[in-house]
Amino acid sequence: MSPARTLATAARVLRQLRHDPRSIALMLLVPCVMLFLLRYVFDGSPGTFDNIGASLLGIFPLITMFLVTSIATLRERTSGTLERLLAMPLGKADLIAGYALAFGLLAVVQSALATGLAVWFLGLDVIGSPWLLLLVALLDALLGTALGLFVSAFAASEFQAVQFMPAVIFPQLLLCGLFTPRERMAPALEAISDVLPMSYAVDGMNQVLRHPEITGDFVRDALVVAGCALLVLGLGAATLRRRTA
Repeated sequence: MSPARTLATAARVLRQLRHDPRSIALMLLVPCVMLFLLRYVFDGSPGTFDNIGASLLGIFPLITMFLVTSIATLRERTSGTLERLLAMPLGKADLIAGYALAFGLLAVVQSALATGLAVWFLGLDVIGSPWLLLLVALLDALLGTALGLFVSAFAASEFQAVQFMPAVIFPQLLLCGLFTPRERMAPALEAISDVLPMSYAVDGMNQVLRHPEITGDFVRDALVVAGCALLVLGLGAATLRRRTA
């Protein structure tokens, strides 16, 4: 793995995204718009927004980064760009790390915008530090990036890439504790939720929401999300194929 090749790959991806305003809008603006709408859906019950706003602050970046990364990476495959790149002296790790770095930089901007909007404009009541909210939101966005890179290896078209969302994202969304505490679920579903990374993303956000100091549970949740992101990136490099068919 070469740092120079990784940086060159990241720069190329960012140049391409600069000419794709729809993807940039999806990544940067959609989470903010969704949070804005959610705040005023519960305008008569601000406490409800406080209870679920922090959780969604982590979920929205994960979902949008998953969608954009999987589609953008698949576009590279179907256009033949990936095959040409892998014919060069460029390792799979360089390629995956370059993509992760490029989308990770956008994830930083996305998470900062969403967190700033929720805390300082929409009035999300957070007992802990807003910077910890930003940290978890960033880790969630990076996890979404890693999952998008991984599933793109198994899709033959952009439509198939989108179809992975119900299989990869929706079960985590239902079991992460957003709709009901995980301990109140059926024992089998609770056991499944214990191994899903989105569960720890939501738990980490709730730790910041309820505790003024960094707790041991928060550290565990953040490490699990970060570890899952690194693991999925490694799987993405292992499953990277030169040809799409």
